Amino acid sequence: MRTTLTLDPDVAAKLRALSRERGIPFKEAVNSTLRRGLAPAAARQPYRLPTYSLGLRFGDATPSAVLAALDDEELLRKRALGK
Repeated sequence: MRTTLTLDPDVAAKLRALSRERGIPFKEAVNSTLRRGLAPAAARQPYRLPTYSLGLRFGDATPSAVLAALDDEELLRKRALGK
């Protein structure tokens, strides 16, 4: 279906950049962006932040207890340096 669409300059620039990045026609960039935006919220994939284990073990200590201990160590270090 052909239609005329007036885009704000910033939106058009982002779509052109997307088109160049993906190596797809401008029309396809517009359609895929609209499809994603119009998809029901349940159909969208939530963003998942990858997590990695650093191998640190603190036993039964809570994160706040560990941070408090680190703060105490820093205060003692500064006191020893005369700061």
